[in-house]
Amino acid sequence: MTVVLAVALTVLLSVTALLALARMYRGPSLLDRVIAADLLLATMLGAVGAEAAVTGHATTLPVLVVLSLLGFVGSVALVRFAAREEA
Repeated sequence: MTVVLAVALTVLLSVTALLALARMYRGPSLLDRVIAADLLLATMLGAVGAEAAVTGHATTLPVLVVLSLLGFVGSVALVRFAAREEA
């Protein structure tokens, strides 16, 4: 059961990452690319969190916190930049 769950999780995370990369490549606007980058970061957070849950290591918690803060600050900065460009 654990192997099936790991394979399903890997496939789902891989498909999500590929779709986010496709949106980053095809995105017609800057905001589409920002949302795709945020989705890709959320996928990475899910992968690191799943790895931490499977292995039982709590040492990856600081990595998750730093990645989530980096994603938040990056998204806010890019949206503020895009809002300034439109005005």
